[in-house]
Amino acid sequence: MAPSGEAFRDHVRAILAEELPADWKGLGAIEDRAEADAFVESWRETMLRRGLLGIQWPVEYGGAGLTKLEQIILVEECARAGVPFMGYSDTFGLKMLANILLYFGTETQKQRFLPPTLNGEIRWCQGFSEPGSGSDLASLSTRAELDGDTWVLNGQKLWTTRAREANWIFVLARTNADAPKNRGISFLLVNMDQPGIEVRPIKAMSGESEFNEVFLNDVTTPAENVVGGVDNGWAVATTLLGFERGEEAATNPILFRAELDRLMALAAERGAARDPLIRQRLAELYIRVEIMRYLGDKIIAGVLAGDGRLGPEASISKLFWSEYHKDVANLALDILGPAGQIVEGRGLLRTYRYDDPGAPNTSGRWIGALYNATAGTIYAGTSQVQRNILAENVLGLPREPR
Repeated sequence: MAPSGEAFRDHVRAILAEELPADWKGLGAIEDRAEADAFVESWRETMLRRGLLGIQWPVEYGGAGLTKLEQIILVEECARAGVPFMGYSDTFGLKMLANILLYFGTETQKQRFLPPTLNGEIRWCQGFSEPGSGSDLASLSTRAELDGDTWVLNGQKLWTTRAREANWIFVLARTNADAPKNRGISFLLVNMDQPGIEVRPIKAMSGESEFNEVFLNDVTTPAENVVGGVDNGWAVATTLLGFERGEEAATNPILFRAELDRLMALAAERGAARDPLIRQRLAELYIRVEIMRYLGDKIIAGVLAGDGRLGPEASISKLFWSEYHKDVANLALDILGPAGQIVEGRGLLRTYRYDDPGAPNTSGRWIGALYNATAGTIYAGTSQVQRNILAENVLGLPREPR
């Protein structure tokens, strides 16, 4: 790595050493959910104060003007330290929308939305999935009609993460009913603080209500709040998903290896490591997490050499880690046996951060990890959808008729 990259890595490590407690074990070591959430919010402020948010953005939008290499180094070091490199809700603003605006946005849109997204004044959520349009997102029915210089939106969005904390939402809506279903969609930015928007929480089996339904009834947004051009939302959305997975290539191998180390320790503690079948399954997972590391290196190299967008390798990465994580959690529960169904520790299951670094080896953590891992094969494109993408774009198989 170039000296400039190593110098920045040393800079990040020095900040982490200064800002974290001496006995810091990782976010997962904080048992109480409210306390963990409070830490994440305070840590976001720390990252902002130390100039580590939006470091790849141009200076004129509040960033540091650094390169993709420094951004990857930052997320790697935060993963190793067991801290997030942004707040929970910032995934949609800093990680997704900001990259889209930098790539597709007008100068007015960049000036209007990037600085307040960085300082936390604007918190975003993602309005993509609908009751009848999840994996087949191109079939969405939420519509936007232009009335003078204003878009009027009507429809319903589902599984909208953190919608109750957000004050803006980026929405995919149908703007041309006569076009083929993936060519008549636009990507719009909508203020949630207005009449006509209703947010209803969805309680998951873990007891959490992170997901929501969002209803839009004659909701409006200015005509200039279309990103990437009218009827071009499908291209914008697919680009957004590619940006989302670039940083995962750097962090996933670190986080999943730490989780596997915890699983191997669990097998040793419970005497399961003497079982040849358990040892075989652990060995297979070890091989797969090492493959994940090499795959991540290849993806990172491509990101650094290109414009930051990912092609089919984004689907390879998503399919690989989501199926792997489900197998890790299932093995943990097999090792725990019936005790794996019992939540150990303080509070309800929802008080835990299941997969965060530093999580203790309790059954409550592992059953929570299974909930999350199972969902991971569905959100951001199901495993079946990823296989279809790879079949069409890598193997050249015929596209499914639409």
